Amino acid sequence: MTLQTKFLLIYLLTFQVSALSTEIINTEKHNIRVELLVSGLQHPWGMAFLPNGNILVTERDGRLRLIKNNKLLDAAVSGLPRIKQHGQGGLLGIALHPQFEKNKWVYLAYAGKGKGGYGTEVIRGRLTGMQLTNVETLFRALPKSRGGNHFGSRLLFAPDGSLFISLGDRGDRDRAQDLNDHAGTLIRINDDGTVPNDNPFVDTMGMKPEIYSYGNRNMQGMALQAGSNLIWTHEHGPQGGDEVNIMRAGVNYGWPVITYGFNYVIGTKIGEGTHKDGMAQPIHKWVPSIAPSGMTFYSGDVFPEWQGDLFVGSLKFGLLVRLEVAGDKIIHEERMLDGNYGRIRDVVQGPDGLLYLLTDEQNGSLYRIGPD
Repeated sequence: MTLQTKFLLIYLLTFQVSALSTEIINTEKHNIRVELLVSGLQHPWGMAFLPNGNILVTERDGRLRLIKNNKLLDAAVSGLPRIKQHGQGGLLGIALHPQFEKNKWVYLAYAGKGKGGYGTEVIRGRLTGMQLTNVETLFRALPKSRGGNHFGSRLLFAPDGSLFISLGDRGDRDRAQDLNDHAGTLIRINDDGTVPNDNPFVDTMGMKPEIYSYGNRNMQGMALQAGSNLIWTHEHGPQGGDEVNIMRAGVNYGWPVITYGFNYVIGTKIGEGTHKDGMAQPIHKWVPSIAPSGMTFYSGDVFPEWQGDLFVGSLKFGLLVRLEVAGDKIIHEERMLDGNYGRIRDVVQGPDGLLYLLTDEQNGSLYRIGPD
């Protein structure tokens, strides 16, 4: 019996006790059941499944929570540095080390305060019970700035063991084209915070060696495509121009020189247009914006017609968006949930092959999507 099958049996055995909090929805490929598991989370942002099936959840105001046996524990995990919400920043992305069962390393991204203001920082600590120990800072996005926007902050481990960190432009768009500035880039470091020697700008004077790619506005979704080992991201555009991109070393993704979005309120043009030589085009775009957040490729057996599809949450419309993928192209889009559950901040495939959603609300919730 596979691990996924064991978790699915647990789901089927426990479903009947929570049937009153579920809704059945017909979608293009599968009939699904949306089940409320947990409420009472304060602006949850990211989640990670532990090997035993329990879930760590970050709350933007600085708490790391544990959901054990589908119940939210009252106490938060201790040992984190003092973290406060600052605009869109706070405690954000989370990832477990690929060898977590052996080393217990948990990686967290947050808006850290320092000289000049705030910037995304990444720490790691060993999870022992309800405490993080041996906490150390691995990365600081520099320079820091006063604004409260566009921290990015998704974390993803690649098959080679390196850690990718998505960053935003901090609301200062021109920083995304400056390779001596971490803002508006995708960062790649080793699991201990050192810089991989094959990063594209590691030997170039005046350029940040941690930068893997650049020209991004605010990436809040990142996922690994099974089979290809390609890193996919999505990012917020301004009033249109949300993008899905495949991230490649040294590539300039164009912001703010090219974009399919427009300035807020007045709706005027940004930059030089939508195309420019030497700048990558998005794989997919949304005009108008859906405000995407969270991202996962589906690889489970529970929903066979979804295998290989990409799922994205929408903050603006409260959608779960399914994107059919053929190689490195998106060939179809389906929109689900229709805003009935709130702002979808994160979407993750669980070890049971089901999908789990976080809603970004003061009374945020964790939902589970299973088969009808």
